[in-house]
Amino acid sequence: MSHRTYDPITPHAVAFIGLGVMGHAMAGHLARAGHRVTVYNRTASKAEAWVQAYRGTAAATPAEAAHGADIVFACVGNDDDLRSVTLGEGGAFASMKSGAIFVDHTTASANVARELNALATERGFAFIDAPVSGGNVGAINGALTVMCGGDAAAFEKMKPVAMAFSKAVTRLGDSGAGQLAKMVNQICIAGLVQGLAEAIAFGQKAGLDMEAVLAVIGKGAAQSWQMDNRGPTMLQDKFDFGFAVDWMRKDLGLCLDEARRNGAQLPVTALVDQFYADVQAMDGGRWDTSSLLRRLT
Repeated sequence: MSHRTYDPITPHAVAFIGLGVMGHAMAGHLARAGHRVTVYNRTASKAEAWVQAYRGTAAATPAEAAHGADIVFACVGNDDDLRSVTLGEGGAFASMKSGAIFVDHTTASANVARELNALATERGFAFIDAPVSGGNVGAINGALTVMCGGDAAAFEKMKPVAMAFSKAVTRLGDSGAGQLAKMVNQICIAGLVQGLAEAIAFGQKAGLDMEAVLAVIGKGAAQSWQMDNRGPTMLQDKFDFGFAVDWMRKDLGLCLDEARRNGAQLPVTALVDQFYADVQAMDGGRWDTSSLLRRLT
């Protein structure tokens, strides 16, 4: 856990649903910032471990965690998981109080965001779709970028609380806009990582010292976060860390589904998605997304 400092803020009663590689650290930052945190995780032992690390309270169901909370945060796997923790048996929506805010950090579809926003509004509370970028390192360091969609007033209330684990929390439009922005993010990354993989493979075939080459071109127009942070590990053939190929394929599936609905053309994204399928076939589903290089060497 990083030793970041937190801006003074009125403590809130908050809940956090989903204590995976992201949620565990995010909930921890909320506790360290002084909020009263109740957590829920499908595997109860993870919730108990979190309580041992941060104090707070573990709940037996999402509804129990959400009861009385001002803000309920969630970070689960996909649309179905999100529906389960909100609308399923013992779901959070059954117990949320009027005026509360549900903030969903899952990377999910824009459709499920709009669906849950409509149900929340009917029941007298708010729903903000708020997918994040920055990965588990960003979560641990409290430096995530959060892309939000939903009601402006509710966003302004949740923003200072979410800043406990973020470097930027930005509203990009109405319900679903956060998820659509995350899709834009993943589309950018997919093509960029494939380009970086091709460049490294080409340079190696050409007999260049690619460590020196990346150091040089990284000071010019080719520079990117991926080059700075993944270029060196790609040269070392290290991929047992980072954002998993399986997760990227889930995200790119969301992008391609949305493109079919809105008419956008994503030829490079569709191609890179199939390249990631090749990596999965190499038993690389848990490798970092930079493992596209393995297809080329």
